[in-house]
Amino acid sequence: MPRAARIDIPNILQHVIVRGIEKRDIFSGDDDRHDFVTRFSNLLESTGTDCLAWALLSTHFHLLLRVKDTPLSKFMRRLLTGYAVTFNLRHNRTGHLFQNRYKSIVCDEEEYLLELVRYIHLNPLRAGMVASLEELDSYPFCGHSVLLGKNELKGQSSAEVLSRFSKRIDAARKNYRSFIRDGIAMGRSDELVGVGIFRGSLSQESELKDSRVLGNGEFVEQIIQQTKEGLPAGKIDLNIIVESILAALDVSETELLSSTRELRVANVRAIICHLAVKSGYSGVVVARRLNISGAGVTVAARRGRERIKNHPKLAEIVGL
Repeated sequence: MPRAARIDIPNILQHVIVRGIEKRDIFSGDDDRHDFVTRFSNLLESTGTDCLAWALLSTHFHLLLRVKDTPLSKFMRRLLTGYAVTFNLRHNRTGHLFQNRYKSIVCDEEEYLLELVRYIHLNPLRAGMVASLEELDSYPFCGHSVLLGKNELKGQSSAEVLSRFSKRIDAARKNYRSFIRDGIAMGRSDELVGVGIFRGSLSQESELKDSRVLGNGEFVEQIIQQTKEGLPAGKIDLNIIVESILAALDVSETELLSSTRELRVANVRAIICHLAVKSGYSGVVVARRLNISGAGVTVAARRGRERIKNHPKLAEIVGL
């Protein structure tokens, strides 16, 4: 059977896995790894691509990316081609370095972001690249040490990840590390690498399976539909969603962007978060528009899903 085409949609989280051809090493030493990291960092900055997590091993590597103006296919082509040419020159070799197809899995950000960060950042420990969590804390070829402030990677979206653990940087890093430590005993999560993904249903009779997508049924159906129609994520202008809900529920823009916890405003905020995420916007985009944290979007969107049941016409107002 022919292989399914990759899903390449902007502003959607993608778990990318790249392996060496015939499972061979793609890094022969730290010089290779430093070269890759430099190229990766420069490319993140030049393309404005978000990186939430990453880890280099011997025969493969993991990236957690959110592309914007530069498609994932173009980003990966530039990254892999440049590195492979330099690697071959350095080691006096010819031929392919990577498998012909990298693996990319579109992920429901609100549901899986933190689990993916943990899974990816624990890979060097599970693979024996480091012997302990303490060694992983300063391991220079993994985003974990960057989140802890031990190393630096320009282009890594550290603040976005840490904001989900606390508003204060010290507390955020402490809570994040505890989260990572708790994951050590969990073992391998096959669904996070596209093995055995089984999510959602298109109808009671027809169940939807797609190893390219990680998320609940609603998310899977949305992504597949966008792919079929060639629609970009966030096809409904976010400002239209916000303005429509504010007008329908009689809340002002000033109230929405304030720090008030008044129930009626909190409910409006939650409904907007739910509808925006449902429309295909990432948590970080919604957070910036509403002046709240990424973690706040996650919590609010879940609450908004329940609130919308009491206002079924709201989704119709914004065309969802």
